[in-house]
Amino acid sequence: MFNILKTAVLMAAITALFMALGSLIGGRSGMMVALLVAIGMNFFSYWFSDKLVLKMYNAQEVDETSAPQFYRMVRDLAQRAQLPMPRVYLIDEAAPNAFATGRNPQNAAVAATTGILRVLTDRELRGVMAHELAHVRHRDILISTISATMAGAISMLANFAMFFGGRDSEGRSHNPIVGIVVMLLAPLAASVIQMAISRAREFEADRGGAEISGDPEALASALQKIQRYAQGMPMAAAERHPETAQMMISNPLSGGGLRGLFSTHPSTEERVARLLAMR
Repeated sequence: MFNILKTAVLMAAITALFMALGSLIGGRSGMMVALLVAIGMNFFSYWFSDKLVLKMYNAQEVDETSAPQFYRMVRDLAQRAQLPMPRVYLIDEAAPNAFATGRNPQNAAVAATTGILRVLTDRELRGVMAHELAHVRHRDILISTISATMAGAISMLANFAMFFGGRDSEGRSHNPIVGIVVMLLAPLAASVIQMAISRAREFEADRGGAEISGDPEALASALQKIQRYAQGMPMAAAERHPETAQMMISNPLSGGGLRGLFSTHPSTEERVARLLAMR
């Protein structure tokens, strides 16, 4: 119940930030328009954001014929987790990573890069996919996908505020310096909110994944190996859509500048320590 309340507060904060940007651009009427857009985007995100994210990464659906070993692994883990069988996708990408998406366990999808299949052993890959199914079981996938969609919209709206200025409730133009400050701070604030949503959920998914697979050491080993191989190998799609980074099992971004300071993922060292403590 506490996690549900916390998530509701954080999503309300993202919506409020969206409305504040609308107010900057168009005063009171802009704020109301932004509220309506936020409601519409949440509705869209609920039904379609999983398809949008999978398209961003050019994920291709596979089955028991096209990827038999991987598909059977996911099916076995889903049965162990007492979950419906999710749709299974592969992403043709060298960087090792994986994520889950969808509005509920009945409409979930899991995706992994071809790089992670090459880098990890079967045992380690089971740990990773169990982690993703733990997100499905905890119903994290909807909130992470909605927050990614809203954060991307906030960034676009902030750019709009900078280049086209804004007006207050009296119809007067804002100082252009304000627009520049907002352009910089609004996406940062959205990232901080995403970070608050994501970090605790990653620890819970690690714990849940270890329970599903029955092998916390395998997930710990996988996280260490992903971090080692992913250094200097950022995902191009994630760089284009950084708001989706928090959906991944490991931060897919290059980590330069503010991105490194406000990572949506806890440190690999801490995650590994917690997993090994479960032995």
